[in-house]
Amino acid sequence: MARINMGEFEELVLLIVAILNDNAYGISVMEEIEAQTNRKINISAVHSALDRLESKGFLGSHVGGATKERGGRRKRYFTINTAGQEALNFIREQRNKLHDQIPNLGLEYVSI
Repeated sequence: MARINMGEFEELVLLIVAILNDNAYGISVMEEIEAQTNRKINISAVHSALDRLESKGFLGSHVGGATKERGGRRKRYFTINTAGQEALNFIREQRNKLHDQIPNLGLEYVSI
């Protein structure tokens, strides 16, 4: 597989889009990241990451219908594609391989 150029936040966004499946749009991605990681993030950062992931070919998007609740605005929904799934699998395999090489140093595990 070609080199995967993806930062930690982009990987997190891609994972959440995969988890949300057909309901991944900016706000839902942001809320799910906050719920899953207990991390406060900015919606602009989420939108930037979604745009970058789409331009890298890991996501596709489509615009939903306008709703009264959103003042007639439409939601842009994102879906992970085959390249995105392959990228997540590659990253997971790479990390697992590295984790498996850590020697047991006899140190106690301390939870953060």
